Amino acid sequence: MDQLRTQEARIQENNQSKSNVPAKTGAFFLAERADSLNLKRKNNTKGRSNRIEKGVVVLADVRMAECDAEILEGAGSFCLRSKKNSLGYINKNKWLNDRFEEGLKYVQLFEGDKQAGFIEYTDAAFSSRVVHADNYLVIHCLWVSETGKGYGSRLIRKCLEDAQINAKQGVLVVTNPDTSWTPGKEIFLKNGFRLADTAPYQFELLVYQFDPGRLLPLFPDNWDERINKFHGLTILRSFQCPYVDIAAENIIEAADKLGIPVSIINFKNRKELMDLSPTPYGVYSVVFKGKLVSFHRLTVHSAMKRLKELMQH
Repeated sequence: MDQLRTQEARIQENNQSKSNVPAKTGAFFLAERADSLNLKRKNNTKGRSNRIEKGVVVLADVRMAECDAEILEGAGSFCLRSKKNSLGYINKNKWLNDRFEEGLKYVQLFEGDKQAGFIEYTDAAFSSRVVHADNYLVIHCLWVSETGKGYGSRLIRKCLEDAQINAKQGVLVVTNPDTSWTPGKEIFLKNGFRLADTAPYQFELLVYQFDPGRLLPLFPDNWDERINKFHGLTILRSFQCPYVDIAAENIIEAADKLGIPVSIINFKNRKELMDLSPTPYGVYSVVFKGKLVSFHRLTVHSAMKRLKELMQH
């Protein structure tokens, strides 16, 4: 693992690279603005012809719906929707309702009556990602049912548009190639995002800045210090992801078979998350003997294998 850079060196490095981050104006978003703002599920556009606006093909039967507590109660969130009685799904929907009051956006995209994608984002001050990013929006999740139709870009542009309307400095996202629990970085690079920082375990911070003259967001630089706080088997989590509950159950089952006691820390607020999370992905981490077990779901078998490896050290 590469040695972590000092905060001072990283800030200097970011300042040197900020000129490579392009700025785009509101014109970038105008082609899709009519389809991305204030649309509800009841707006059925099936049967109309596709049209072209400023060089962008707007599909007539594709629409966006910004969820609120009322819509969420009727339709629910997307992930784990096949198990609506599961604790993970219930916790996720409760988490969303609490976050709506903080300004979180959960935007669904529909192709006819079929859900074709969604994006979740919020202000960095309320985010579950461990990053220093004052006055930025943070994308938590991005999913589309089918690639090649521009749905991912459309949802990203909705977030960028909201950021610009609300005078944010930009938008950021945390990615990691080892898990589908974070969005893939390629779609963001195609939409003008640039690498701002890196962290252990292949985490990357991508950012879209409206003003490239400002300092870039940064990860903390004390990851070793954070992870060394935990010697016993410890699960640290928030309920931003509905699969966290299943992931934790697998760790607990594996630990029980090996006779290892488990401690669980449920983050109560962002301060706890920023102070304690051992990775930039503040939703879920498992630590044992000062080593990271995982930051995503493991099967019981894989969890036992990883724990046995660490028990030998």
